[in-house]
Amino acid sequence: MSGPRPDVPDLLGMTLGHRMMRADLHRLTAVVEAIAAGRTDCPNRRTAALVRWCRDLCDEIHHHHAAEDEIGWPVIAQYAGDSVDLAVLSDDHSALDPMLDTVRVAATTFAQAPEDRRRDSAVELAAGLARVRDELDEHIEAEEAAIFPVVEKYVPAAEWARTEQAARKSGPGARYELTFSLPRIVSVATPEEYARLRRTAGPVLTPILALVRPSFRRRERLVFGS
Repeated sequence: MSGPRPDVPDLLGMTLGHRMMRADLHRLTAVVEAIAAGRTDCPNRRTAALVRWCRDLCDEIHHHHAAEDEIGWPVIAQYAGDSVDLAVLSDDHSALDPMLDTVRVAATTFAQAPEDRRRDSAVELAAGLARVRDELDEHIEAEEAAIFPVVEKYVPAAEWARTEQAARKSGPGARYELTFSLPRIVSVATPEEYARLRRTAGPVLTPILALVRPSFRRRERLVFGS
């Protein structure tokens, strides 16, 4: 497939954003569980990188949900009316926020723990991440099943493109997107999806990735290992 028809909204960006967050939660939970079980070491430099990744991911998830509630859902409601229950999805977002706060607090405790007590504090952080992981998996599966057919049926493609652009502008900024989000989005894309990304972004995508990938991969290896 070459991509959606011109008159159908392109949901690739949302699909990859969801997949990226879920993949990160799964691998981040796994590495913290390994630290808690003593299967891998976590010296101070790795601890700092891991905690930063936790915080960035929590902020990313919160922003994604805020953008859906404040920007995406009103557009869907305008065109689709009561064809989908958006309140249920927003309630899920509200329920996830305290869980993200719990992860942030646990990450701070983990960062401040002496190296010989780090395994103990990793237990709490792993539990918080696992809860967010499981809740987000369930939420995203329900959201995509409910939202995607409605957007494709009711929302004009140009309007959805403007909605996604507005959501990106409301985010943490271009530097964050390029250095943290972009390499992770590309990593979860299939070859066909990556080809679509390149067609959308134009020739600038390849040199940007070449520029940001080395530092991103160093950061990634520090957190997750090889």
